[in-house]
Amino acid sequence: MDRNTTQQSSLPDLLYVCGIDTDVGKTYGTAFLIRTLREAGYSSCTSMKLVQTGCHEISEDIETHRRLLGEPLSAWDRQGLTCPYLYSYPCSPHLAARMDGGEIDPLRLDAAAKHLLELGAKPLLVECAGGLMVPLTEQLLTIDYIAQHEKPQIALVTNGKLGSINHTLLSIDACLHRGIEVRYLIYNVYPEQDETIERETIAYLQGWLKEHLPHCLFMQMPLAD
Repeated sequence: MDRNTTQQSSLPDLLYVCGIDTDVGKTYGTAFLIRTLREAGYSSCTSMKLVQTGCHEISEDIETHRRLLGEPLSAWDRQGLTCPYLYSYPCSPHLAARMDGGEIDPLRLDAAAKHLLELGAKPLLVECAGGLMVPLTEQLLTIDYIAQHEKPQIALVTNGKLGSINHTLLSIDACLHRGIEVRYLIYNVYPEQDETIERETIAYLQGWLKEHLPHCLFMQMPLAD
């Protein structure tokens, strides 16, 4: 199988889309993976945003998913089901919740995902906020929330910025130590970087996966329209 096409065997109902850092392209990566999976036959694939900060009314990232896929907001989106927590201040979820006078309940996140799955949203791609170590609450990191679930799997979004090899391998190592399978490594080509560094980053990560994590699929995300 071509390593730039999606793996179809034993695809989980729930897949978390995480990044090596904030602003690495998770939102675009989520839409890219949805489109890829739909083209592979998973027509019911859609997305959910775990927590959205820095906006009002409807998740900006959900709006971007739908725009990139060329579809309108759904009733689920307008009801808030695809983004259980929405906060006004653009910061870490635990701080944004505190500033708005609330707290994130992991059980509410689970309930929203379960409801969407019951409605037929399979596979469901859950875009997380920030990097893997971002705190959802004072006591719970995003990565540990993911690890609490049965046989958790993620798609990890990276890019060619200087330092991304380090951040990518640290993120993968943290997942493996928690029993989280890194199913996809999505390489975001935007913004364009130094060509020499970018070529080496892609080659190095592909070689590293082949040697250490052969079941992880490397996917290069094209420039968005």
